[in-house]
Amino acid sequence: MCVESDGCELEGCSSSDEVRTLSGSMSPGLITSPNLHPCRPGQTFRAALLKCRSPAAAAGILSFGNVLNYMDRYTVAGVLLDIQRNYDVKDSGIGLLQTVFICSFMVAAPIFGYLGDRFNRKVILSCGIFFWSIVTLSSSFISKEYYWLFVLSRGLVGIGESSYSAISPTIIGDLFTNNSRTMMLSVFYLAIPLGSGLGYILGSCAKEAAGDWHWALRVSPVLGITAGALILLFVPEPKRGSADQMGGRIRTRTSWFCDMKALAKNRSYVFSSLATTAVSFATGAFGMWIPLYLSRAQEVQKTVEPCTKDICSSRDSMIFGGITCITGLLGVLIGAVTTRLCRQKTERADPLVCAVSMLGSAIFICLIFVVAKKSIVGAYVCIFIGETLLFLNWAITADILMFVVIPTRRATAVALQGFISHLLGDAGSPYLIGLISDSLQQSYTMSALWRFLSLGYALMLCPFIIVLGGMFFLATALFFLDDREKAEKQLNQLAQTSSSVRV
Repeated sequence: MCVESDGCELEGCSSSDEVRTLSGSMSPGLITSPNLHPCRPGQTFRAALLKCRSPAAAAGILSFGNVLNYMDRYTVAGVLLDIQRNYDVKDSGIGLLQTVFICSFMVAAPIFGYLGDRFNRKVILSCGIFFWSIVTLSSSFISKEYYWLFVLSRGLVGIGESSYSAISPTIIGDLFTNNSRTMMLSVFYLAIPLGSGLGYILGSCAKEAAGDWHWALRVSPVLGITAGALILLFVPEPKRGSADQMGGRIRTRTSWFCDMKALAKNRSYVFSSLATTAVSFATGAFGMWIPLYLSRAQEVQKTVEPCTKDICSSRDSMIFGGITCITGLLGVLIGAVTTRLCRQKTERADPLVCAVSMLGSAIFICLIFVVAKKSIVGAYVCIFIGETLLFLNWAITADILMFVVIPTRRATAVALQGFISHLLGDAGSPYLIGLISDSLQQSYTMSALWRFLSLGYALMLCPFIIVLGGMFFLATALFFLDDREKAEKQLNQLAQTSSSVRV
């Protein structure tokens, strides 16, 4: 028998059960009492609702929200050629869309990280989703004379989405531990390539179904509002550190300045953040430009005609989106399984697997630009293998952070890592690639061949950045064990301090 806070009796509970309240707190099981009264119909529904708030369900809902986050982000990339024609802007101007989005994203991330370490996390998540959903829907009604307003709307969407990326992994980190946490984070970070791929597909399908690219921006907001409601209803607010064998006893809070100082001294965190920056640079540039690059490649091969219609073909975006979904699934699963097996051989498995996968990815991504002029199929094969290897490290990088950073500063660590990776990574890479492409086009006679080659030469910067990221992961491996041990010792000290304060 268990009791909700108003004293009514909930059916289907044993004497040892606990009930989660909608605020995220836990009500311990109580022995039946003659003062209890049967639940009214509304309370019975609430009791049934509370039973659904399991850690697995919470992780599933958070992963669904992450899919929508990235799906909305890359819906624009799926209709990029249509946007470029509608607003009549150059490559650098169209690259500015992603740059403004990421700049606002990275500026807001540390703020949400600070809030996420101190206030109710699921409320912040839901508000962020509601905000970007409304802004995305509104942006679909901006006319062609106001491109600057469309760019501004992408910046506002970045603010809303940054709250989710900074906070949601820390909730999963407090619900699970060890291998189960690795698996759940793998599912959560699977949403990055899956959502990105679905964004291309959704944008292309919605555009072709409605005959208007604006409808590509009117589907994800409906799903976003649904996800926000599910988070409010079904995701608990676990105590920070409750999964790290501390039983939720950590109550000692450090200042933001102290947190930042500790993170700056954490070598594993610093090097893994720089490696993540390299990944962000490459994925940001690729996600924005590869479909357009492949379209130009086919124009050179004379297999397609240049787009002169109001609605351009989305075939390349749909294929690239499908490949991204599949490679994301394979990459994250292979990464989780490989890391789990390698941990039996070495305790440095996490950063080493990331390093090897990135160095292998650089080879195949380099080959894309070699074979694209002659064979689109060959280019797709290289994209498939390169993306699979690149996506291996998504969940593993998050797990590295969980190992070397104590629970009370994880949201800050995730937010700061996001800020750094976006500032030096995908905040500037789409615009930089477009700028290099435009500069090369202006230097030589304009032609379909040179438009294709100039974009390819600009994108060749990405494999070199990926190699640099692999080097940073190797540096992480050197310090990983020491930093993990320091985090474990500090975690025990915090728990002991909290216990002595209560006594």
